Amino acid sequence: MPKVKTNSSAKKRFKVTGTGEITFQKAFKRHILTKKSTKRKRAMRKKGLVNGTNKDFVLRLLRLKG
Repeated sequence: MPKVKTNSSAKKRFKVTGTGEITFQKAFKRHILTKKSTKRKRAMRKKGLVNGTNKDFVLRLLRLKG
């Protein structure tokens, strides 16, 4: 029986915290930053938390839930 592979794109984008929450880096902070407000850019620095509705799906991609 072959091993089940973890989704490669998911393992690069998500990280599980010690308390079991899943974090990700916010989008839209790579380029074209001059037109975005400082407040908006500052908010994008913070980690995002995966909502409960998507949590099971992301855990399945990471192969952390059978």
